[in-house]
Amino acid sequence: MRDVHHFIDGKQATGKSGRFGDIYNPNTGEVQARVQLATEAELGAAVASAKAAFPAWSMMNPQRRARVMFEFKRLLEANIDDLAELLSCEHGKVVADSKGDVQRGIDVVEFACGIPHLQKGEYTEGAGPGIDVYSMRQPLGVVAGITPFNFPAMIPCWMSAVAIACGNTFILKPSEKDPSVPLRLAELFMEAGAPAGVLNCVHGDKVSVDAILTHPDIKAVSFVGSSDIAQYVYSLGTSHGKRVQAMGGAKNHGIIMPDCNMEQAVKDIVGAAYGSAGERCMALPVAVTVGKKTGDEFVERMLESARGLTVGISTDTDAHYGPVVSAAHKAKIESYIQMGVDEGADLLMDGRGHTLQGHENGFFVGPSLFDNVKPHMQSYKEEIFGPVLQVVRAETLEEAAGLASDHQYGNGCAIFTSNGRAAREFAAQVNVGMVGVNVPIPVPVSYHTFGGWKRSAFGDTNQHGPEGVRFWTKIKTVTQRWPEGDDIGDQAFIIPTMG
Repeated sequence: MRDVHHFIDGKQATGKSGRFGDIYNPNTGEVQARVQLATEAELGAAVASAKAAFPAWSMMNPQRRARVMFEFKRLLEANIDDLAELLSCEHGKVVADSKGDVQRGIDVVEFACGIPHLQKGEYTEGAGPGIDVYSMRQPLGVVAGITPFNFPAMIPCWMSAVAIACGNTFILKPSEKDPSVPLRLAELFMEAGAPAGVLNCVHGDKVSVDAILTHPDIKAVSFVGSSDIAQYVYSLGTSHGKRVQAMGGAKNHGIIMPDCNMEQAVKDIVGAAYGSAGERCMALPVAVTVGKKTGDEFVERMLESARGLTVGISTDTDAHYGPVVSAAHKAKIESYIQMGVDEGADLLMDGRGHTLQGHENGFFVGPSLFDNVKPHMQSYKEEIFGPVLQVVRAETLEEAAGLASDHQYGNGCAIFTSNGRAAREFAAQVNVGMVGVNVPIPVPVSYHTFGGWKRSAFGDTNQHGPEGVRFWTKIKTVTQRWPEGDDIGDQAFIIPTMG
């Protein structure tokens, strides 16, 4: 049985807790490896290593830090095939999709290569008589990221690349379900020339999470996961004086207007709803059709497209998507399908009980499609996180937009239309954090920023892009004067002004 170890102080470290988590092959349902679950003391050892590495790394000039990021980017690109295959065998997504996961991480590393410019402060000459004012962005110290199972390459890079480029040292606590790729990222980062302790990878469960959130030497924490856990992370972390950004769940809506290109909309939504088995926080699991004719046409076409999907093992190049990550998650998804039936929605396509010959114990869920879903239904209100598309029917754009705006989650949404004015007004007024116009999965590029609203995000700063630089740094403003000779002020007891 292969064991996945921690990575502390520049090398793999064998855990001493005696506790392990099983790593499954979702294609077969078999246990393929074990991951060590850290104790609080082992987390503390990683923090001590990061703390020792921080002074030298933070004082290194940003151009030299950027050179490490450039080499890290090169190594990720050189190893993308191996990383994708390793990712697929633990997560279950098809290899082509795993390559996209890695590439999206590479994009953020590429953004972080620009840190000499991104971290520059501001300067005002002559703000007052002989007075100049300037600001500088300085790293926080030891910081941490707690990442989910669904993007084990991209999201660790979202957090660690920007944080480390800014001069911080980093503790990564990846999901215990698919930890091998995050461990490999840490190894490649050392190979890129980073000093030992700059990036540490500690595996674990709630013990590790709580140790991160309460450790006095960890200054900031970034989290992506479910909303309930995100709220817990935000509350506990901030109560211990930490800066916290915690991204939660989602229920993204796609508004289907009568004037849309229906063929393109169906093509886009079938991929956004069922791709990666729906295990994306930016998946599109709700289609809101405007008008009866639009709804009837969309459902008919979507049913035909969904029936044409191939569910296969993650190495099957003809498969549209693979298994879900675990038996427990499969059972959860199937329970939501039953919930929708019990609530009175029309189940047009049932993905429960889907099996593959030779892989009967794999965690497969076929595509499911519901019509006439109502906003009061619990299955609509909650995140399913599986290959299930729910169709809600509306009469007007205002009604459709209200569904997205009023939902407890506010991660993203999309509108499919050929009307520029309607799209512009929708994008400006809808109450969510990310909007797509004829784009089904509006994940921003790396040099913009990612983040939702409402119960999709806790905290005030988003992931990566300029917001990421702001989150991982603190600003210091200096007001300076160099008096000469007898130039001594006589207004010491009056608040200084620049007038």
